[in-house]
Amino acid sequence: MQKIYFFSLAFLLIVLTVSAQRDGDNSWKTIYRATPTKINDLVHTKLDVRFDYDKSYLYGKAWITLHPHFYDTDSLTLDAKGMEIDEVALIAEDKKQSLQYRYDSLKLRIKLDRTYHKDEKYTIYISYISKPNEMKSHGSMAITDDKGLYFINPKGTDKEKPVQIWTQGETEATSVWCPIIDKPNQKTTEEIYMTVPDKYVTLSNGLLISQKKNSDGTRTDYWKMDLPHSPYLFFMGVGDYAIVKDSYKGKEVSYYVEKDYESVARKIFGNTPEMIDFFSKKLNYEYPWQKYAQITGRNYVSGAMENTTATLHTDALQQNARQLTDGNRFEDYVSHELFHQWFGDLVTAESWSNLTVNESFADYSEYLWREYKYGKDDADKANYQALQSYLFSDSQEKDLVRFHYRDKEDMFDNVSYQKGGRILHMLRNYLGDDAFFAGLNLYLKTHQFGNAEAQDLRLALEQISGKDLNWFFNQWYYGSGNPYLDISYKYDAEKQTAQAIIKQTQSNNKLFSFPVAIDVYSGGPKSRYTVWIKSKADTFNFSSATKPDLINVDADKILVAFKDDHKTLDEYIYGYKYAATYVDRREAVEYCLQHFDNPKASELIFAALDDKYSDIRNIALKGLVASKISEVFLQKVDSLATNDEYRPNRAAAIDVLGALRNKQYEPFFLKNVHDSSYSVAGASLKALSMLNIQKAVSLLPELMKDMKDNLADAVENVSVLTKTDKDFDEQLSRFNTSNFIDKMTNCVLFVTYLANVEDTGLFKKGIDEVASFKKVAAPYASNFEEDLKNAVSYVQTKKEHEMVSASNASDIKKQLKYMKDKLKFN
Repeated sequence: MQKIYFFSLAFLLIVLTVSAQRDGDNSWKTIYRATPTKINDLVHTKLDVRFDYDKSYLYGKAWITLHPHFYDTDSLTLDAKGMEIDEVALIAEDKKQSLQYRYDSLKLRIKLDRTYHKDEKYTIYISYISKPNEMKSHGSMAITDDKGLYFINPKGTDKEKPVQIWTQGETEATSVWCPIIDKPNQKTTEEIYMTVPDKYVTLSNGLLISQKKNSDGTRTDYWKMDLPHSPYLFFMGVGDYAIVKDSYKGKEVSYYVEKDYESVARKIFGNTPEMIDFFSKKLNYEYPWQKYAQITGRNYVSGAMENTTATLHTDALQQNARQLTDGNRFEDYVSHELFHQWFGDLVTAESWSNLTVNESFADYSEYLWREYKYGKDDADKANYQALQSYLFSDSQEKDLVRFHYRDKEDMFDNVSYQKGGRILHMLRNYLGDDAFFAGLNLYLKTHQFGNAEAQDLRLALEQISGKDLNWFFNQWYYGSGNPYLDISYKYDAEKQTAQAIIKQTQSNNKLFSFPVAIDVYSGGPKSRYTVWIKSKADTFNFSSATKPDLINVDADKILVAFKDDHKTLDEYIYGYKYAATYVDRREAVEYCLQHFDNPKASELIFAALDDKYSDIRNIALKGLVASKISEVFLQKVDSLATNDEYRPNRAAAIDVLGALRNKQYEPFFLKNVHDSSYSVAGASLKALSMLNIQKAVSLLPELMKDMKDNLADAVENVSVLTKTDKDFDEQLSRFNTSNFIDKMTNCVLFVTYLANVEDTGLFKKGIDEVASFKKVAAPYASNFEEDLKNAVSYVQTKKEHEMVSASNASDIKKQLKYMKDKLKFN
């Protein structure tokens, strides 16, 4: 499962709502979430299903083969949520024998014909109707709905949306459309006969064995999965898709996309065969399944889902050629879900408490792929962003392996994903690549087509490395939180000794013990020291004839920790040049942007505009204040706006030029409004609007014909600039009725609109609404507050300019004072 987290609060609204409902109820803390008890084991599942598009029903028949796990049993309990059960029978010698059962809308309890012994198989037949839209459902941070089976625009009434059917099984929602033991520690082979309108294609697990056209205009597709996997990984997809086929070592690799995206499907998914090859070699374990397909789904309830051999993605992956000019924003989704085919599908967490052995690995696979394909800087950027996502998620009280939680859905969070991935990165660094990946190979081979938990991972890594890892797992897997490190330095010239003083300052008095690499630079090649942090305050001494140019603590930048590192400007600059990891360079650039008035700092920023990695250039560009840069800087920015190979950097450079409001750039902005990149076009439109609003507005009808992403935002921003007092109710309604996430963007737009409002009463009303929302949103998203601050600055500048010649200057003055009093920023 891939969460959507374009920023770390992507489902903040859900989290706030659920938290509000649950505050004060701590009874869950006493409930131990055990691995599900196995009374009967699934062996094989055969399904025959057809769909009622008018009612959004599934009519199904199931043949489920099982055997007692160990103890004799005369009964079977299946999960079956919100169904209508028509018949339950035992199949013996091709005959049906009716069985007694009880059904309470969630559990189907069946009385078997006799007592069965261990390894004695029996097959149950069930005829049923699945009614997913009539079932009460609820969502979570990662999965916003759990109806299991979804009919998208089933009657075709929405001409802007395709007709689709898709399923979403995680965590335990397959049992909405298929009676099953819906637990992750069950494994079964599977076959599905799907009857659908002949005009649609289908996708399911395993291989498509046959297709049969029926006399009523339907077709029955037979899919067979002959390797065992867990029920939550069952999948069905139906729709009017184009299928773009690829291959890997003779196995089909396919991409199911809406037909408008057929021509760009390979640009979106085309790295998949190379990814399969890379992961197979990295793990020394060949891709285990019969095929690999990826499909998109409209209105999908999450980011993506790793159904075995048939990953389902949000339709946001369907980017057009102009979007892809700015880069494939969703390539991490592709690598993440593919890696699940080993970690999650081949070896599955035995319980949701141990979700880390699924999701932490998939999260870390994003790093592995980037490292291989795009280089260490790109991987380290992903690692850094994921670390920040965890650190600022207020998750310090949660263990990675969690045996107590309110709901299993709560396991899909920044701990299971981002923190878990960073912990694997630390573990890899500690063991070394050879031992780490050999340990993963042993783990996979030992538990293939079965289940495992975090202790199984520890045992495999210990067996390979010969090292005891209980200290690591007890601390990082079965413990919570992370160190808060205060790092300072001293140098004693007389003793020729340099010191690094590292204090653990976390408030709960919990101490962490871990190794850390420290690089010391003293006028020549670095000297590396690996030391252990064990105490509340540790001091490490290093011999050095002169004061070191830099002492670089956590030299590999792998620690899961808050760090308050008291380096000087000179040390940051030295680190940029000689330590030179992505994080070293990023931290130096960010520090120097804060001290830009210092000539050394501005010199470093100028150098960073030529950094080898696009993201460092991007950070430097976005941190520039146009009014503070020199002519030499301006020439560099001008060059980047035209020539940077990374289009979003051209856009960032255009933002800087636009802030100058210099008429000489108007032809340049006008030209680039039509750039093939949405980011460049959007930045150019925004910049043009600052110089010639009439010209910018005149371009809107043409630009609206093809606008997405940054260009769509820019068009919306420019459109707002044309609104007046008569549009106040419409603009306020648009702001207030949007969901929490969209409201952040709409709040900034609404403030921009208020620059045009002349009526002081309306202006104050608008500011009151913004101030109220700011109190809720600002603590959770610093980027929102910064954007809001910029919008307020725009309003102030515009109204101050108008006040010079306006007849209502006194009213404008009141508006500005009211805004200043109501909207305060740090």
